[in-house]
Amino acid sequence: MSRIWGMMDVGRRAMMNSQAGLQTVSHNIANKSTEGYSRQRVEQQTNEPVGSGRTRMGTGSRISQVTRTNNSYLEKQIEREGANLGLAEGRAESLARVEQVFNEQINKGLNQYIVEFFNSFRELASSPENLATRTLVKETAEHLTRDFQRVHQQLSEIQNESDYQITVHVAEVNELTKEIAQLNEKIQVVEINGAPANDERDRRDLLLKQLGEKVNIRYAEGDNGAVTVTAGSNAILVSGYSHRELFVAPTQGKPGKREGNMEIFYKPTERAQPVNVTQQLNGGKVGGLLQVRDQVINRIVGDLDQLAYSLATEVNRTHSEGFNQYNEQGQLFFEAPLQVQGAAQSLSLHQQVQKDVGRIAAGQAPDSPGDNRVANAISSLQYNKLMGDGASTLDGFYASMVGQIGIEARRANSAVSSQQDILGQLQNIRESISGVSLDEETTKMIEYQKSFDASARLIRAADEMMDTVLNLKRY
Repeated sequence: MSRIWGMMDVGRRAMMNSQAGLQTVSHNIANKSTEGYSRQRVEQQTNEPVGSGRTRMGTGSRISQVTRTNNSYLEKQIEREGANLGLAEGRAESLARVEQVFNEQINKGLNQYIVEFFNSFRELASSPENLATRTLVKETAEHLTRDFQRVHQQLSEIQNESDYQITVHVAEVNELTKEIAQLNEKIQVVEINGAPANDERDRRDLLLKQLGEKVNIRYAEGDNGAVTVTAGSNAILVSGYSHRELFVAPTQGKPGKREGNMEIFYKPTERAQPVNVTQQLNGGKVGGLLQVRDQVINRIVGDLDQLAYSLATEVNRTHSEGFNQYNEQGQLFFEAPLQVQGAAQSLSLHQQVQKDVGRIAAGQAPDSPGDNRVANAISSLQYNKLMGDGASTLDGFYASMVGQIGIEARRANSAVSSQQDILGQLQNIRESISGVSLDEETTKMIEYQKSFDASARLIRAADEMMDTVLNLKRY
């Protein structure tokens, strides 16, 4: 009798195992397209046999646990390469905007305005007394100053847009760290009884990858299953169940940073003084945005200011040596820039020239109608090596500046393409290890279904045997 009951117990346990297997297969199929999901498997082991003396009878199998198929080292590789991709994308997106500012294939650009400005003085040299050519000089100069201001303004707008994106990314970082801290608690609650928290760990791994795409992080898992996440060098964002937030604030200008641009701060405790961690966050999309905003664009603005300052200074110096139509000497053509910084933004025509084109000097001597020596001298400035301590002309300096932008943008795009390939390969490897195969799951489903049917037949056979035993006294 006890053996028959044992058969029923084995069949019952086998049916429960098959049910658990079918439920796990269903869970896998339902999460086929879930990002970051790792395939789960039911692990079975032999149940403890029973018996006495030399006879021990097996009692079937039981479920030991449901495990996930996952390679933690590969997950860290994906997180690291995802962070590199985020950095490259942050740089490429901002540099693409910068490139458009200097794209002279679509719109008339600064280089063409510089050329037209000097050509107008060549026109003036051919007819110094012509009022129309003087008006042309004034108009081309106004167009030139406005385009300097336009380029400076657009570069400032890109920096402001970078500030906005940094603010958004920091808010997303805070949301991610908050959920990671909550998952730390859930994982500990689940695993305190020895059961693996498969779905919670998958979700946490995905959040760590997304966090790494935003900022450069380091993380490690403790013996209790909780991860500690550090951004930059020492900004601990997650520790156990708690998390600390980053925040942004505009700050004063300093070398390498424009006045009013956002910087990122971290408070170790509620009462602690905020710590500026901007320089530490040099990875992920935030790092890419900061690099372009503070290094690339500020360098371009500096070059632009130097170009405007040199052009205005040299034109003023030459123009002030000549005589206008009123036989007056020493007039400035542009408002004299006080310093290199901000020269492009403040560049403008001198008020007297703006009001009266007769104030434009063309000749080098008074009472000399037709004298065009100053006009020729100003037009020749286009080909003089005025930039870089005599290393290049105005045109050459501008071409070098634009060429450097193009090179950096092309490198950034190449880095994005390369990182996408690397990350794609790693994700394909992960998919081959942890991904869900519908064919494989279908095979497993049929296997568990047949096992369930066989277990049911075993119970039916044991039931028939029990009926036979109970009916023995009738015969």
